Amino acid sequence: MQSLSGSLRRFAGFGANSSSHLEKWISGAGGLSGILGVLLISQAYLGLSGSASLVASMGASAVLLFAVPHGPLSQPWAVFGGHLVSATIGVGCASLHADPLITSALAVALAISAMHYLRCIHPPGGATALTAVAGGESVHAMGFQFVLTPVLLNVLVILLIAMLFNIPFPWRRYPAIWAQHRNRPLSPPGHVQSPGTPVPEDRTMAASITTAAGTAESGSLHPADIRGGRDYCNGTFGPDWQVRRIIACQHSGDGEIVSYRVVAGSKRHQKGSASREAFAGWARYEVYLNENSWLRVDPASCRAVPDNLTCNRSNRRAV
Repeated sequence: MQSLSGSLRRFAGFGANSSSHLEKWISGAGGLSGILGVLLISQAYLGLSGSASLVASMGASAVLLFAVPHGPLSQPWAVFGGHLVSATIGVGCASLHADPLITSALAVALAISAMHYLRCIHPPGGATALTAVAGGESVHAMGFQFVLTPVLLNVLVILLIAMLFNIPFPWRRYPAIWAQHRNRPLSPPGHVQSPGTPVPEDRTMAASITTAAGTAESGSLHPADIRGGRDYCNGTFGPDWQVRRIIACQHSGDGEIVSYRVVAGSKRHQKGSASREAFAGWARYEVYLNENSWLRVDPASCRAVPDNLTCNRSNRRAV
């Protein structure tokens, strides 16, 4: 029965939440302040009824900005580009004066593709594109002015509030680059670390590494780049984030097998092995430890990202 329950939880993506009660209420208070600012802007230009659908999309942005401020989908370019690009596409589709059912679907589809190409994927942007088409006469009458007022103003307001609101909380500074420190980041008061979850510096560095990586494709390393004694990160943000250190390389009948130990992130201290090709497919880039922060190594310039620290192999810990 427990096995079935565990399988259902994994299938549904129901994970543990190690955040404190204070952290949850801070997120809610941030959402309150952000949406109040958006409501004031939207109602001034569209009125209460016309602003309802647009505020709904900004409400989704508030969840990302204040609940997961270090997530890659929450960063300023994602929010700014996602909403502005989607709004522009939505207004363009609305101007076709075709079947609203078709133009609504087309606006969302084109917005998704555009956000992919421009590396500004922000899920609420799809709702903004839909609002431009299905938002009613008050929205249609504005034409492309809708992109500037209220969409641009709303985006600037909620980004500014997110930056200012999170300043008093060192562990959740926004944008994610502001949370990157040379020293160990502070943990929120009352935070209890659950076994097997990343420690605060792991979670903060995961956000910074993910942001620096942008939307690079997974498995960007060549198998020949995988070397013994080096540390590699999968570049994700969340419970699956890991840094693995290569501790041995052995030849077998099927090719070369690398053995590794997880040195940061989920399943820390666990050991495993994989083919060199499979490990390269898992790894997104090489990292190294500088004081208490994991920094990405840029092989082109041999400098660490995002702090532009000179690459120093001596900073790596011995296996």
